[in-house]
Amino acid sequence: MKKEKGYYDATQSFIYRKCLKEWWPALDSNRRIIHYKKGETLFKEGDTVEGVFFMLNGVVKVHKHWTDDKELIIRFAAEDDILGHRGLSTHSITYPITATALSDVTILFLTLDFFRVTLTVNTGFMYDFMMFFADELLLSEQRMRNLAHMQVKGRVARALLVIEDKFGKDQEGFIGFAITRQDIAAYTGAAYETVYKLLTEFTESGYIKTDGKRIAILNNDALLQLTR
Repeated sequence: MKKEKGYYDATQSFIYRKCLKEWWPALDSNRRIIHYKKGETLFKEGDTVEGVFFMLNGVVKVHKHWTDDKELIIRFAAEDDILGHRGLSTHSITYPITATALSDVTILFLTLDFFRVTLTVNTGFMYDFMMFFADELLLSEQRMRNLAHMQVKGRVARALLVIEDKFGKDQEGFIGFAITRQDIAAYTGAAYETVYKLLTEFTESGYIKTDGKRIAILNNDALLQLTR
């Protein structure tokens, strides 16, 4: 972890875009720009809530302890996403999840007190934050339902579609960020060996192609059919 010294232009970030320009000097004075190396933890499950994290660049996995030797990835976060907001509660003072950098990451951090003031002053930002929270809650509920009722093959197919939607495609048609097989397994609640076999099966069926860790979806409709 390394804190940015001097001025850092974050005016194109989510928090600045959604707040009143008159509030920008307050953001400049109260924010912290922090850089994390790949593999570093931004915060962990059980830590005392200190504030909210706004993603400026990089990729983070949000996960929690599941069983003795497994984790469950709740979601992947990238530019314009918000982290740490799950700790906002009148009943809890600790984070219920962990956030770990999957690449070098830069975030804008606001303390909890200043974040609450920002919500109060900037009603437009409050609305967009509520929509972000509502969308994330809906997706979380859908994932929990899928974990309970969808077969593993469908969960892996859906994971590939969700990850491609999140990160887009590169110029060669591969998903824009290479998620490891281990993280796909943690995201789907499946064993690594099962995910490996299913990705091989999808490749042989012509649904996807792989190049090392990279995955390209060739037949979206076929994968979508497996989720139904």
